[in-house]
Amino acid sequence: MEETLETKREPQGVQVLRTLAMPRDANPRGDIFGGWLLSQMDIAAGLMASEVSQGRAVTVSVDDVVFHQPVAVGDTICVHAHLLKVGRTSMDIHLEVWARGLVCAYEAERELVAEGMFRYVATDEEGRPRPFADNPAYFTRA
Repeated sequence: MEETLETKREPQGVQVLRTLAMPRDANPRGDIFGGWLLSQMDIAAGLMASEVSQGRAVTVSVDDVVFHQPVAVGDTICVHAHLLKVGRTSMDIHLEVWARGLVCAYEAERELVAEGMFRYVATDEEGRPRPFADNPAYFTRA
């Protein structure tokens, strides 16, 4: 991976997911599909949303996704989530995806490969929005 100014930046938020990019997730050139990366981001945001709301939460929107660098087969990706905004039933989570080579050629340095904003709504068992209580591990309302 090429060193850029982005490598000086540190990941923001909590690491919620780490996985390995496999050949089945790539095009014939060995670049990982953006859709696969987006699905990993949604999984990571969903994990955080469920923990924050202490129950079921669903994706409402995905905004401002930027793919900064390609991810290659054999790279390990780490998804970091940062809770930006909490409403009565919804929350905005900013995600950063960082990657580094671990399988073919270990690289100590990781680089920012993608980021985006995910909005989730806490829902009840019937799929209706539900308010969620403060969760001091993540936030408290003023």
